[in-house]
Amino acid sequence: MSEQNGEKKGAMQFLREVRTELNKVSWPTKQELASYTGVVGIAVVIVCALIWVCDTAFSKLFRVILG
Repeated sequence: MSEQNGEKKGAMQFLREVRTELNKVSWPTKQELASYTGVVGIAVVIVCALIWVCDTAFSKLFRVILG
């Protein structure tokens, strides 16, 4: 039974410490969040386009080699 109390105390202490640490976090403003989201979206589109171009090029290359 003492283990259960120790586990509960440990879990509660952990949650208190998590909350304390989350209060220390420097959260972005809505404008910063929107800006960062836009940057990530543009980066994803660019990387997807690069992968598509490479995939198409290799596909054509292999068709020439094998075909």
